[in-house]
Amino acid sequence: MAPRASRAQAIVAVLCAVLGFAVVTQVHSAQQNDLSTLRQDDLVRLLDGVTRQADLLEKEAATLRGQQTQLESGTDKNRVAQQAAEVRAGTQGILAGRLPAEGPGIQLTVYDPVGVIKAATLFNILEELRNAGAEAIQLEDRRITASSYIVDTAGGVIVDGSTLTAPYTWLAIGNSHDLLVALEIPGGVIAAVRQFGGDANLTESAKVTIDAKRAPSAPQYATPKPADRP
Repeated sequence: MAPRASRAQAIVAVLCAVLGFAVVTQVHSAQQNDLSTLRQDDLVRLLDGVTRQADLLEKEAATLRGQQTQLESGTDKNRVAQQAAEVRAGTQGILAGRLPAEGPGIQLTVYDPVGVIKAATLFNILEELRNAGAEAIQLEDRRITASSYIVDTAGGVIVDGSTLTAPYTWLAIGNSHDLLVALEIPGGVIAAVRQFGGDANLTESAKVTIDAKRAPSAPQYATPKPADRP
């Protein structure tokens, strides 16, 4: 009474196995090809950046575990809770753009003498900075946050409602080495700027000051979830 596999089922199983092997091989090959285009120095920089990012995350996790232990131990709970709240408020203020910020980072100036740099290129720069771990970003006099937008118009590039003209100056706070690698990687955004006919000047600094602030707008649709609701 045991079910027996038919010939058609066996053929389907073999085809699925072959297809799965082909997909895995293609993905693996694509990843190798992407990395094979990089120089050894670039690969070392990327590896160093990933290692440093992992170390920072581990330190942050250790700090959070320490705060949890202090809060659960019953020793001076109010003081520890107050300190944790102040740290969170400062962090959220920087990420939301409400507070000025300073720290190590980079300054990038994009020159566009022939008017070929469009919003898409500036957006790619923003994405590279975010992916490289930039914690605060400023474009000209505009504080860039999660709700920022960059669009093309007949009058020029508009960033969060303001029209900007070249040269475009970026300030970004974060691990300056990681930011440099992300922007200067072969075939990256700076290479694209020069390919389009523009130019760029990228400098690393031990102290970058971002003064522009942005008041967060009230959400139109989202509301806080009640604490007593599952």
